[in-house]
Amino acid sequence: MMKPLIYLATLIVIVSSCKKSHYEWEDYKYTAVPTVKIDTIKSALPTFQNAKVVFFNLNDPNLANEQFAFELNWEGFGREEVTSIEVYTSFNKAEASVPAYPLVISYPGNLYPNIAQFPLPSIVGTGDILYETVTTFPKSYSFTAAQLATITNVNLANVAINDYFIFKFILNLKDGRRIVTFFNNIADEARGEPGDCRTGARFKRA
Repeated sequence: MMKPLIYLATLIVIVSSCKKSHYEWEDYKYTAVPTVKIDTIKSALPTFQNAKVVFFNLNDPNLANEQFAFELNWEGFGREEVTSIEVYTSFNKAEASVPAYPLVISYPGNLYPNIAQFPLPSIVGTGDILYETVTTFPKSYSFTAAQLATITNVNLANVAINDYFIFKFILNLKDGRRIVTFFNNIADEARGEPGDCRTGARFKRA
């Protein structure tokens, strides 16, 4: 009758001596995210809120005065606080593969575009210009195409279809962390993620 007890004791020793694996995701921390509300009415061509993109019309003789407006804020989900947001902007040539226009909705009843409207992940690079650092929220912005061209040192006469202006954001949190990169799982217009890590205006013809 002693054998089962011996086997059980041996099994307990073996199991207890095994080291538990530790995974990086177990060290997660909460963060806040930037949020953007675009002014869809001011877009020269139709758009919708969840796409986080407006359009300039290259065929418009008044292109220089077309507008891009948005409101910047943040969401901490009751866990984190933002002390400031660094706002960066840049002009970019069209990607090799660009989102379709008119915007395609992912499926009926879901007002999200079928694809991200700007490249992900969102990382501030050497070509991005620090426009300002914001400490009071929400913050409203309004630019004409000409103003954005001046800020980014671009000649509107040389702009082509699908080129775009973009704004990116870096968050400074109350606990001292600086959130500089946003991946698809936290900021992707096509998936309705909670953060808006960038917004922009793309050139089209209509």
